[in-house]
Amino acid sequence: MIRFIDLFAGTGGIRLGFEQACKKHNIETNCVYSSEIDKNACKSYELNFGDNPYADITTVDILPKFDFMLAGFPCQAFSYAGKQRGFGDTRGTLFFEVERLLKKYRPKGFILENVRGLTTHDKGRTFKTIINSLKNIGYNVEYRLLNSSNFNVPQNRVRIYIVGILEEKFHLKLISDTGAADSHKFKLQSTQQSLFSTFTTQKVKVVKDILEEQPDKKHYCSPIFTAQLKSVIGDDLSKLNGYRLIDTRNGNSIHSWELGIKGTCTPQEVEFMNLLIANRRKKIFGTHQDGKALTKTQIETFYKHDNFDLVTNSLIEKGYLSNYDNKYNPVCGNMSFEVFKFLDPDSISITLTASDANRLGIIQNGKARRLTPRECARLQGFPETYKLLENDNAVYKQMGNAVSVPVIEALTNDLLENNVGILHKKLNTKALIE
Repeated sequence: MIRFIDLFAGTGGIRLGFEQACKKHNIETNCVYSSEIDKNACKSYELNFGDNPYADITTVDILPKFDFMLAGFPCQAFSYAGKQRGFGDTRGTLFFEVERLLKKYRPKGFILENVRGLTTHDKGRTFKTIINSLKNIGYNVEYRLLNSSNFNVPQNRVRIYIVGILEEKFHLKLISDTGAADSHKFKLQSTQQSLFSTFTTQKVKVVKDILEEQPDKKHYCSPIFTAQLKSVIGDDLSKLNGYRLIDTRNGNSIHSWELGIKGTCTPQEVEFMNLLIANRRKKIFGTHQDGKALTKTQIETFYKHDNFDLVTNSLIEKGYLSNYDNKYNPVCGNMSFEVFKFLDPDSISITLTASDANRLGIIQNGKARRLTPRECARLQGFPETYKLLENDNAVYKQMGNAVSVPVIEALTNDLLENNVGILHKKLNTKALIE
């Protein structure tokens, strides 16, 4: 029997993968304690596991005896999507709670999960601090960068997984593999593998494999937004596969002024905005990472028409352009899009996030719609038996924060398979005295 705790539990993705792997090895498990502060996540957890984990771990000091710790400690400090503030030591962070409880209870082992940015934050010093702190407690540590797309999950999701065993060496056969950089490269690699690997029978799972056949009509794009999309792309909406709707980038993208979100634009107004987006990051205009506001003189180096004032005044009036201190900048309306990314059904999804999982789209049977909560759960490898709340927004957020279940299952299976009996050996329960 393995008695484990599940910290920063979310909706239970790490627990689910761990339990599934242990079951395959005929190892009984018992979750003796779980902790989560998001009340909707707690409702999902209770719905599926029978207990409500609501608790602030920073205020908890007494826990039941346990052999193994699971912890997907919050990642905002290290995420590429955040400000990457991180820390110079473990104090004042939620990793400190992991460290504190490992010191006090010294379980046989642990699995920790975090974002890829943890490994590179502060030139790697943050990650080194974490690994050293774990080793100082007495744990041998292995870590892997793994992409969910390599575990039959059609999502490009790279995360760092840290495994530790107390005072005993172990090894993992899984190697770090960040997978394809994006959906386009994934599709290319899959095509090449199918051409050269004639004996491969395992089918790679892609987005179209997780789609519901008859999704609720509430997930379909509005008639107005659909008409706007067709005004740019034409009647064949499948041309949107792989397109991003964003005002700050060119390339394989569509902008609000092309769709007419704030008002219909003339061809020259569209041209002006596209040229501004394409040129404002050029080094000749400065080195600001997110682009620069440009003067009329600067813009006229690439916008060659003689109607500058007419076009800019119209764009300012419609709300696509701003003019401060005689410098022009796009007024981005990214949150106004019903869908911000249309997935390629023959490839993998971009990384789900809590903030915008509800605005990922797909073209199915010629119609544009958003992914359903169940489809987002499938993108994280949750089984069909996993029950979802009726609160769609809560589920989207939960799945954006979740850990891909098959990755944890594969990692746990690797640990158990290549280190037979390692979790059943005598445990050192003596607490580390500071």
